[in-house]
Amino acid sequence: MGAMVDAKKALAIVLISVVVSLLAGAPTVVQACLPSDRAALLEFRSKLNEPYIGVFKTWKGQDCCKGWYGVSCDPKSRRVSGITLRGVSEEPIFQRAKRKGFMTGTISPALCKLTHLSGIIIADWEGISGVIPSCITNILAMRHLDLVGNKISGVIPANIGKLVNLRVLNLADNKISGGIPPSITRLTMLSHLDLVNNNLSGVIPGDIGRLKMRVAFS
Repeated sequence: MGAMVDAKKALAIVLISVVVSLLAGAPTVVQACLPSDRAALLEFRSKLNEPYIGVFKTWKGQDCCKGWYGVSCDPKSRRVSGITLRGVSEEPIFQRAKRKGFMTGTISPALCKLTHLSGIIIADWEGISGVIPSCITNILAMRHLDLVGNKISGVIPANIGKLVNLRVLNLADNKISGGIPPSITRLTMLSHLDLVNNNLSGVIPGDIGRLKMRVAFS
């Protein structure tokens, strides 16, 4: 009888060990965004002024993945994966204001700290100026970059070709000057490229024709 009891105890210990091992190996469920992502968003927001719609009024609290207007996160890692801020929208926040948006300020290099971003849309605010941070070309997960309809100046970052996963590049209706970087021809995944209504000069890169997508330069 004693041997049977000992065997049952041993089996119970083994089962407990297996359960503990499984739990230890299970992926951790992250409940809130990373503090570093939240800090980067707030630093980005500090360089902008939006007085009419109130898009940044929800940017409070510790979890930037929950209820922060225009911010989206990966559901598993809870890393910030997208920023979508449009100055023209049919969303309720715009309906209540009964007007389109207007925003001034600059695009802070703090965005580059959000290394899991796959999309940045900061479009049609009319008053955002300054330059495109060159470090944006280090966000290698980027698939969608849309800065149309602002007053952004400076040049297209020379290393834009590093963003090999980019599908959409829309810099139209700004004040960007200089030439089109030759590295842009490396963006073979592009389906849409729009650079119209800027102050671009120089020659169009010779290999641009190999990009099989809609292109707008004029």
